[in-house]
Amino acid sequence: MTDINQWIDNEVKSNGVVLFMKGTPDMPMCGFSGRSVQILQHLGVPFKGINVLESNELRQGIKDYTNWPTIPQLYVRGEFVGGADIMMEMFQSGELKQMLSDKGMA
Repeated sequence: MTDINQWIDNEVKSNGVVLFMKGTPDMPMCGFSGRSVQILQHLGVPFKGINVLESNELRQGIKDYTNWPTIPQLYVRGEFVGGADIMMEMFQSGELKQMLSDKGMA
């Protein structure tokens, strides 16, 4: 990965739903990532999980890309949605399901 920002930009724009997380969807490495995966699976949304623990460059790069300090980070159709707390609030209010539906992802 020569330019991490370009790589991240490509992943975000070429996949419908992307979750930058600690670990993988099958084996999350933190509670927030695990909860985020559970929310997306509960909504039945296909998504790509990207493990930021695989490289320090990626781990820092995603924080710089969004200017958001925490991981996980959710993107839908190229748009940054938020982290675990925002996802949880949006899930509980029904807003996340509606947004995914509006963007043709649910």
